[in-house]
Amino acid sequence: MLQNLAKKYTEGQDDVLVLELLQELYDGKSYEYLSHLSEVKILLELGWLHQQSFTPMKISEVTPLELLNTAVGLSPSFLKLLQEGTLDTELPDIKPYADHLEYLQDQFFRIELYQKMTTIRQNVHEHSLAIDRVQHKLHLLEIRIEDRVAQTSQVLALDKFFKQRKMNKNEQVLFIALLREEYSATDSSLREMNALIDLISFDEYERIKNRSLLEEGSNLISEGIIDYEEMLNPFGGISRAFYIVDEILQSIIHPQKNKKVRRLKLNALMSEQDIFELVEPETSLTDVVLNKKTQDTLENLMRQVDKEVINRLVAWGIKDKKSGIDARIIFYGAAGTGKTMTAYSLAKSLKRQVLAFDCSKILSMYVGESEKNVRKIFDTFYDLCEKTKTEPILLLNEADQFLSSRSSGINSSADQMHNQMQNIFLEQIENFKGMLIATTNLLENIDKAFSRRFNYKIEFKKPDEAQRVELWKKMLPKDAPYEENFDSLPLSKYSLTGGQINLIVKNTAYKVAVRENPVFTLKDFTEEINREKDANFDSEKSMGFLNT
Repeated sequence: MLQNLAKKYTEGQDDVLVLELLQELYDGKSYEYLSHLSEVKILLELGWLHQQSFTPMKISEVTPLELLNTAVGLSPSFLKLLQEGTLDTELPDIKPYADHLEYLQDQFFRIELYQKMTTIRQNVHEHSLAIDRVQHKLHLLEIRIEDRVAQTSQVLALDKFFKQRKMNKNEQVLFIALLREEYSATDSSLREMNALIDLISFDEYERIKNRSLLEEGSNLISEGIIDYEEMLNPFGGISRAFYIVDEILQSIIHPQKNKKVRRLKLNALMSEQDIFELVEPETSLTDVVLNKKTQDTLENLMRQVDKEVINRLVAWGIKDKKSGIDARIIFYGAAGTGKTMTAYSLAKSLKRQVLAFDCSKILSMYVGESEKNVRKIFDTFYDLCEKTKTEPILLLNEADQFLSSRSSGINSSADQMHNQMQNIFLEQIENFKGMLIATTNLLENIDKAFSRRFNYKIEFKKPDEAQRVELWKKMLPKDAPYEENFDSLPLSKYSLTGGQINLIVKNTAYKVAVRENPVFTLKDFTEEINREKDANFDSEKSMGFLNT
């Protein structure tokens, strides 16, 4: 059969119906050829043939008769055997490793074999016998690596690292796979969580079991060996892309550098400056209740800062390869609609810290020295980024002072200083490198020159009733005692922002906590709502923009 198919292949025929193949080789009149169907199945199971059916079947589960009217052709494995005379990759003789790069070469070949097994497992045409061949080759390679390491007198950085960290076999494979990605500098899917799990899993049970190696609390993550970025995928879910922590990566790639470089932490430098507040975000975007349009814009932003998207922009010449993520964003809307919390949550989802500056203090802090000190804000930010080798998000809260329209007729030194300050700020925004978020209540008063320089202008509307239902559920104390049949649904009827609901919940809690019988009632909340409204809470005004 193989000889016949090989002859047809060299004559330009890639595949042939099983029925035609058997009738050509065996007696077609007495149906003798039907007894040879089992041999076709064996050739498929061995991986020498592959099926050309539009409805792929798992060969191990197919009866021979089902193959009669399908087309088959020579597999890539058999064609390689014809071309090279063997399927085996010749392994070099066992000898000591000359250096750590030679050791890495063997380890990367090891990952290639793991990938081959993954491909075979996912191919319905292949059989376990094909896996057995690759698995045998992998076993021989792993033994050879151990033997060569034993004969090597010099210290191999990666081998030493594995032993010091007491990493098991699967952890080592995951680490080497990520290391190979760093050397190959490609946008391979091997960084993705499911691809890494498939690499070390032979069945569904192992896939479930091995997920724990890449989840929070695992040895690889808790020990600071690898980390991940969470990105929103086009289907609305969150995917994780893993990478080796930079300090670990450098120690493996450049083992000859014995000097340990200590990376400064941002919190260690905070006392040296008096401009920024360092914020370690605690909430992610899944914790924020937002208007659907605002949520969609943020999801699109998350996709824009995905590494694969950045790499495409670099390849197209849109971005500088050396620069990181560049995004200048305005969050605008009424007070209490979640602008600052969303900025923190976005940072958490991007695994970033936040350097926050309260822009309302700018005039009192820098009267008479506006030009010098506005530049100082950005210079200090860049200096902290450089010293720590990190990319925190710069958050400018209440940025109305910076963004409002400049005075056309300068009547006083204060007007002149204000315009000068804004011109410097405009220049800094124009040349800003990194991610900047400015929050403001008054978008229509923003100077057009500033508006053009922000990539995203994202509106935060007051929540509708459905959103308020969700906000009340999120903000009500989880472990507190409530009156019988307590239902928060009536509370969502009141037109309140998320900030207002948060304040009302806290004020109500303080009131209830001092009672002898501290039980929350619906009346407690409605009284607090009415008290705040009577006190002109938020004035129920549009805050300088139209509600839509």
